[in-house]
Amino acid sequence: MTTAILGGIQQYLDEQRSRVDEALDRLVPSADAYPTTIHQAMRHSLFAGGKRLRPILCIEAGRLFGGDEESLLYMGSALELIHTYSLIHDDLPALDDDDLRRGKPTCHKAFGEAMAILAGDALLALAFEVLSAPGSIPARGLGLSRKLGIVHELAHAVGTQSGMVGGQVVDLESMGKKGDNATLEYIHSAKTAAFIRAAVRAGAIEAGAAEAGLDLISTYGEKAGMAFQIADDLLDLLGSKESLGKTAGKDPQQQKLTYPSLHGIDESWRRARQLVREANAALEPFGQRAHRLCDIATYLIARKS
Repeated sequence: MTTAILGGIQQYLDEQRSRVDEALDRLVPSADAYPTTIHQAMRHSLFAGGKRLRPILCIEAGRLFGGDEESLLYMGSALELIHTYSLIHDDLPALDDDDLRRGKPTCHKAFGEAMAILAGDALLALAFEVLSAPGSIPARGLGLSRKLGIVHELAHAVGTQSGMVGGQVVDLESMGKKGDNATLEYIHSAKTAAFIRAAVRAGAIEAGAAEAGLDLISTYGEKAGMAFQIADDLLDLLGSKESLGKTAGKDPQQQKLTYPSLHGIDESWRRARQLVREANAALEPFGQRAHRLCDIATYLIARKS
């Protein structure tokens, strides 16, 4: 990706992130709403400077099929609530035990472990409240079956069989052990790619995409999500605390099963680039209409944080 193209996609992502942040600010209770501590903890992590990639992917996937802009924005914002819940819990001492997230103290460092657990729980609950409320913007114009389909997609992507919780379990159980590629692929697919796949599928479902379109966007989401996680593995190994906004080198310290630890740095980069090519190839039938999604997939492995 050339510097000019990277700059263009970064400007676009920054603009979209601002839209998502404004929507999130409207959705989450204010910091002085009672009980204040929990709302301050939720906002501490939610507004710590995230890239908002999952909401943006949801919005772009919906646009590809002609979805409603306002509905996609609020639905994407609900995805960010779920993502932030997962980060708060991942950082807890019982899991990844990290002190920094996005350059700021993690939620449990700022508010204590108990409040961090509850803040994560509250964000997850709020996400499904937003998605399912009869009068909410994401519900407008959606039939019951389509609305339930979106809720099902996201709940499954968080769960134990092929979702974030399942991926986290195997990630924890693999620490300090000699792993294999099948285990590594499961961890990355469940812990990261499943929710990115769900994000683009949710946008497409909101827009009423046909089954063939859903298959194509699903392939894109799965491949892009895997590439994203491989890039994360490499950034942990090669990046700095300043550029990442979190502790660098945690994976080797914790003896985690990662792409670089199993396949080496060069092969990891090769695999990430191949996955991006496969992700973008899935969108070729859409032509130029999919250029934003293709640019985002390329950005996922060109980013520095």
